[in-house]
Amino acid sequence: MKRAVDIAASLTGLIVLLPVLAGLALAVRLDSPGPAIHWSRRVGRHNRIFRMPKFRTMRTDTPDVATHLLSDPERWVTPLGRFLRRTSLDELPQLWSVLTGEMSLVGPRPALFNQDDLVALRTAVGVDALRPGVTGWAQINGRDELPIPEKVRLDREYLERRSLAFDLRILLGTARSAISGRGVSH
Repeated sequence: MKRAVDIAASLTGLIVLLPVLAGLALAVRLDSPGPAIHWSRRVGRHNRIFRMPKFRTMRTDTPDVATHLLSDPERWVTPLGRFLRRTSLDELPQLWSVLTGEMSLVGPRPALFNQDDLVALRTAVGVDALRPGVTGWAQINGRDELPIPEKVRLDREYLERRSLAFDLRILLGTARSAISGRGVSH
């Protein structure tokens, strides 16, 4: 049932949001040199690496590490990128990954390919069995502000509590977080 909801919602979202996606892609291209979409190497279900699309929010010469590991993250974020990150609009291209089955609308956020500590902790508690999500329980409970062990605890809680009703609660919480910009540090 969850996969059917993911397919229907992502396909509908891509069609309905096509003008918004095109406008944001143009805005990213006009804001800074480089492509509109950044394809990030991420860890998916069963720790398989996949390429996840996001609107590019950072300069093209940014080191390929988690933002919190950069010595001066603000130096790398583009002017439009700050807005896209705060509102989570940079995540909209991930609807494509939901449609293709690499991701789900709701699940643990996919780790970067080099976040070995996060991947190891998730694997130890069985969270790697889940399809990663565009949003998740940890996302609405702190986003960037959470330490890794707390993210993993919330991911494990999602694993234990998952249901369509819980996913709906998370999606509604995501909308509130996106509107408020709460929890985004860069």
